[in-house]
Amino acid sequence: MARLRSTWWQRYKYLLHASILILPFWFLYQSMILIFPDSWGEQTIGEFTLAPMPLNMAPPYSHHGEYVKDFKVMFNKGKIADVRQGYMNIGPTPLPLSQLSKADEGILHGTRHGQHVHAIAPRLITSKDKAWITLQTWQGELLVQSWEIPSQFIN
Repeated sequence: MARLRSTWWQRYKYLLHASILILPFWFLYQSMILIFPDSWGEQTIGEFTLAPMPLNMAPPYSHHGEYVKDFKVMFNKGKIADVRQGYMNIGPTPLPLSQLSKADEGILHGTRHGQHVHAIAPRLITSKDKAWITLQTWQGELLVQSWEIPSQFIN
């Protein structure tokens, strides 16, 4: 049986349906616009030239009971295949290899286009802390380098 008079819902329900179809595309568009902080500069470690870049300006967060900060590390010179394992931590001194290899946090992983790392960090970053990258080559050589932390990341 046909309705003789249309209600508000009958007239405008298509607008609700259209907005539900459009919203996923809006959120997808917003997620594609990424703004990363600047790289912390290149430094040479043995035969490698690295440039770490934080993925955001947020402070360290808790990840599996340990505080970490996310970074992308670019290998601008040297082959990643020559690195057995790479680690990153934030603190006054580099962590020893025995402590770094205990868990998954702090391990560089990714492709030749960029390595990702959940760098082990204190809950609050102070002016005494530095960012440390430790590389172990297949020959057993241990290479360590540090970067000063920019003031906008210090609490």
